[in-house]
Amino acid sequence: MSPSNDDSAAFARDGHVLVRGLLAREDVARHRAVIGDVVAEVSARGDVQDRIDDYSKLFTQVTNVWRLSEDARAVVFDRRFAARAAELLGVAAVRLYHDQALFKPVGADRTPWHQDRYYWPLDTDRTVTMWLALVDIDREMGLMSFASGSHRNTDGLGDLVISDATDQRLQKIISERAWPVSHTPAMKAGDATFHAGATIHSAGANRSARTREVLTVIYFADGARVAEPANENQRTDLAVFLPGLRPGEEAASELNPILYP
Repeated sequence: MSPSNDDSAAFARDGHVLVRGLLAREDVARHRAVIGDVVAEVSARGDVQDRIDDYSKLFTQVTNVWRLSEDARAVVFDRRFAARAAELLGVAAVRLYHDQALFKPVGADRTPWHQDRYYWPLDTDRTVTMWLALVDIDREMGLMSFASGSHRNTDGLGDLVISDATDQRLQKIISERAWPVSHTPAMKAGDATFHAGATIHSAGANRSARTREVLTVIYFADGARVAEPANENQRTDLAVFLPGLRPGEEAASELNPILYP
């Protein structure tokens, strides 16, 4: 699907946008098979990938699937994804921060309100997360919700680690600041949402009879530098996703290749 100026304007205004048909059905079927194989393999061996947070009640999570097989690498490095990310951010080139396969099983809880950028030691707001549906997703399966415009006013949000306490505080802030809550409509496999790193968002519980299968990929503008970590999560991210780098250096480790152009 070709880029849309309307998408870019909506992204700048709201901090999120839904892109229909980013992948054709036949393409997403191939991608789904590849990502599904990686998730199954990691789950079978009980690998928690050294995570410091346990979100197992929310979803089965596999990070940096691109490093686990050549086929998965080809999926994550799909130029169509990165090109759309660059267009929405209004930058010439984007690098990979990391990817995640997020498979929400039947009965899994709602994902609380949170902000992605809280976890990232980067000195730029030119960051975006793609949330790609690998299967058809309706409201019963747990769609995304966004506090529209929240990316433009992030002062006074407090500690943003994903938790029930943060969820309650952010819900109150969303109401106080009158940010409209946008609930993503039903998505077809191959549709994707993109949201800015500072956009407050959540996802519903899976009340359906099927696993919700999603691939996320995080991009940031080429030329960004490593920021001094502001919390323990950022210190962990610096070591894991920007290995060998120090604050002030260009965010360009071996794990952060340029994916577009």
